[in-house]
Amino acid sequence: MIKALRNLFSARPEPVKAAIPAGQRVYAVGDIHGRLDLLVSLAEAIEADDRARGPADTTVILLGDLVDRGPDSAGVIKAARLWSQQRHVRFIAGNHEEMFLDSLDSVESLRHFIRYGGRETLLSYPIAANDYLAAEVEDLQAMMRQAVPQEDVDFLAGFEDTIQIGDYLFVHAGIHPDLPIEQQRTGHLRWIREPFLSHVGDHGFVVVHGHSITEEAQVLANRIGIDTGAYQSGRLTALGLEGSTRWLIETADDGGDIRTRVRDAA
Repeated sequence: MIKALRNLFSARPEPVKAAIPAGQRVYAVGDIHGRLDLLVSLAEAIEADDRARGPADTTVILLGDLVDRGPDSAGVIKAARLWSQQRHVRFIAGNHEEMFLDSLDSVESLRHFIRYGGRETLLSYPIAANDYLAAEVEDLQAMMRQAVPQEDVDFLAGFEDTIQIGDYLFVHAGIHPDLPIEQQRTGHLRWIREPFLSHVGDHGFVVVHGHSITEEAQVLANRIGIDTGAYQSGRLTALGLEGSTRWLIETADDGGDIRTRVRDAA
């Protein structure tokens, strides 16, 4: 009897690994936060990696927070838009894109935006530092409206909240583990940390997200976090997915010399 039970459990199949549909390949990029230099290097590395792996229906997903904190948010927006004209790139809306857009209409949102990296974003547009420092918040909002091109506003406003491909769900911050996907609020998708980060249960798909900084990519059973703090660490990370295979492409700023490596995702 005991032997039969042992045989039963030993014959239990391995859990099915999350997978991307056959013929497709996906690259997800973590929070860029105004680091145009890292984005350019990572985009080049993704293009080279995609060519080396052979033909596929490839999608690149930027997981949000393209702007704020780093030195060139305007440049990142322009580069991301140009990249999307050359290949299939999709964009997730992050909490910093939300603050950026809200600041155009709300002075209170602008005050909040400035405290969390919006100063660097505004100065990446044609707003002089002296004018910025001298301006009252209402005047600064008027300067912002004049300096930020409408095409940038329209571009950011068109970002998506979630993208599902195969067994993966791509979001900016995460999801509330107690709610089905159709009941998730925008605040969950763009701002959540807990109880999402500590949840160990199955979501029904693997959630790929940014928003919460870790030193290296976190590859867990139910989620993969790839925000490696580009604006402060100098490291920008992409996750590659094809079939049930996963790999990481990482760029690191080593004193102005940007190095790139590709490695398997654990």
